[in-house]
Amino acid sequence: MLIGPQNSSLLGTLSAHLGALQQEIATSARAAGRSEHSVTLVAVSKGQPAEAVRAAASLGLKHFGESYLQEALPKIEALRDLDLTWHFIGRLQANKTRAIADQFAWVHGIDRLHIAERLSSQRPHYAPPLQVCIQVNIDGEAGKAGVAIDAVESLALAIRALPHLTLRGLMCIPPEGRGAEADRRSFALLRELEQRLNERGLALDTLSMGMSGDFPQAIGAGATLVRIGTALFGPRSA
Repeated sequence: MLIGPQNSSLLGTLSAHLGALQQEIATSARAAGRSEHSVTLVAVSKGQPAEAVRAAASLGLKHFGESYLQEALPKIEALRDLDLTWHFIGRLQANKTRAIADQFAWVHGIDRLHIAERLSSQRPHYAPPLQVCIQVNIDGEAGKAGVAIDAVESLALAIRALPHLTLRGLMCIPPEGRGAEADRRSFALLRELEQRLNERGLALDTLSMGMSGDFPQAIGAGATLVRIGTALFGPRSA
């Protein structure tokens, strides 16, 4: 397929952004005594057209995150020919779990057992288990999605018993605009929570934390999945 000027420009911009991101991810990982390969970049493609995802995939990206089901489904269908791993990273609603269970490989934002039970029962029998993370309200913000810290263990044990889900780890979204040190404390708290759960035999291996503005701090605290949109694709149009 011929590449037109517009697509060529998009590819060049994405390549430059991705190169800078990969370098910063590697630098942050080395500073924490970790391998850069221990961190997976989930490209947050919400608000981006399928063509932008296809261009990003041509640069080697495999993991893409979507927040809005109505936007995500036609994009997934348009890109069916590519070997991509789709992550649902948005707020989960009970009336949308069937499509999420059917079309996504990962779900990052579980904070209610009812939602987890629906995802498990609606996962197609022929599909591998859905990989899931529990979203933790790590800073106890009123009205914010996520389970309270003191309720994580009971929810984790209940999810682990569901037949078509594999509980992989924890996810958080700290408040914006607090500064690097406050973000670092929140991420470290999630890492400590993961360690406590593993001491109880849960065998978690995933920390989904860090976005465009704070991923170096998240990597320093142990993030294994960083969810990056703006720093890769640029600002979304309003």
